[in-house]
Amino acid sequence: MLKFYLKVIVYLFSFVLTLIGLNAFDFNRFIKKGQIVKAWILYFIIAMSLAYLFGSFLMSIIYYFQ
Repeated sequence: MLKFYLKVIVYLFSFVLTLIGLNAFDFNRFIKKGQIVKAWILYFIIAMSLAYLFGSFLMSIIYYFQ
């Protein structure tokens, strides 16, 4: 049960860091007029994907040193 909570915390931490990191990139240049909702969906999917990859990397490091 402890591993589950650790995994949830790591993935949430990764998601927050990913959102902070993606704010440094200017997506407004690539958004077409009238496509704001689609751009937010893409932004959220990119953030979730990067958070999963980063979280998996952190979890593998945690399990390796355990």
